[in-house]
Amino acid sequence: MTRFMDVHHGMKGITADELMAAHRADQEIEGEEGVHFERAWADPESGIVYCLSEAPSAEAVLRVHDRAGHPADEINPVPLAV
Repeated sequence: MTRFMDVHHGMKGITADELMAAHRADQEIEGEEGVHFERAWADPESGIVYCLSEAPSAEAVLRVHDRAGHPADEINPVPLAV
């Protein structure tokens, strides 16, 4: 499995409760795609949200986000971490 960092734009003003709700929506269906969403971060001022996941493919991550109602604008594999 590979780690992925995906980015969502256009979520200006997102609150902690809204971020948690979006993260939970992903977690409710992640198993159907073999994905595990680890964490999410947001900058309410810029409207950028980042999600870290472990998944069999970028496409699986994108499918979960699409189904949960908040499609990702970009996704990047994270092959190396310290």
